[in-house]
Amino acid sequence: MKPRIAVTMGDPAGVGPELCLRLLAEEKLQSVATPIVFGEAAILEAVAKRCRLPMPAKIIRRADFSSGLTQVVEPTLVDFHQVHVEAISPGAVSPVAGAAAFAIIEAAIRSAVAGEVAAIVTAPIHKEALAAAGVPYPGHTEILTSLTGAARSCMMLTAAEITCSLVTAHVGFRDVPQLLHPDRIFDTIELTADAMRRLRGREPRLAVCGLNPHAGEHGLFGAAEEERLIVPAILKARAAGIAVEGPLPADTAFLPTLRASTDAYICMYHDQGLIPLKALAFEEAVNITLGLPIIRTSVDHGTAFDIAWQGRASPTSLYEAFRLAARLAQADFRVS
Repeated sequence: MKPRIAVTMGDPAGVGPELCLRLLAEEKLQSVATPIVFGEAAILEAVAKRCRLPMPAKIIRRADFSSGLTQVVEPTLVDFHQVHVEAISPGAVSPVAGAAAFAIIEAAIRSAVAGEVAAIVTAPIHKEALAAAGVPYPGHTEILTSLTGAARSCMMLTAAEITCSLVTAHVGFRDVPQLLHPDRIFDTIELTADAMRRLRGREPRLAVCGLNPHAGEHGLFGAAEEERLIVPAILKARAAGIAVEGPLPADTAFLPTLRASTDAYICMYHDQGLIPLKALAFEEAVNITLGLPIIRTSVDHGTAFDIAWQGRASPTSLYEAFRLAARLAQADFRVS
């Protein structure tokens, strides 16, 4: 039987509903897995009318999804029926939208933990909307880590052109140095090595970026974070048999010659990894949360409020995330 994959609608005021509609109508993807969209039928119907997209043929109520989900063998929308269309303004931050997005994510996680679905694919959420709704997490990675009880996790974005894992993610730049620790950096290296080993079928070659300009110039820049925090993690990883280089100056780490010999980069903070990744593979990259007892992939972009509900959103990243989730589910890819 094809794996069943839960696809969360994301923020209802963003492009997530449109992307989910396109996914449900894409017959080629249905040959690899069965998409089950966790969302709001009223929202998707409004978006379908605006964007001239078909609604799914099969819709079941949230109250019925736990008992009936294991019988689903066709593209399906699970209707949460908790948001009125009038409460959502396309492209606008809203606590109502943030609360709805979080409730849907929670349900998808429970379904994956219970084994009702083989993986989760998430459409984008808006961090301001989550905060406005009182959700105590800045993003998907933190929600997934907490609600699954994972001891450690990290965000990895991957494409054929480049792969980057982040030691820190959704935090302010000034907070990064105090969040870095040799153990946290090592965990990111080890989780990435294990993931790339499974994806590539061989021992991967990793590169670790420094924190400061020129990787600190031996303590000249910064507070010797490279020597105190990053180098010990690299040495521990090498002792564990992982092929890893660094710390490398981030301004030259992503040159074509280095990318050709690197399977994945370990980056100290969000933009250090995501700027080169999005410059090289914006629509093709897929976000994977490593270290979870469940499989989760996601798009590599945000809610795109400026084009929400207009029929202009590219589904490429969601399609890639769905394909990869199906592949990982078939390989029982769960990293602990």
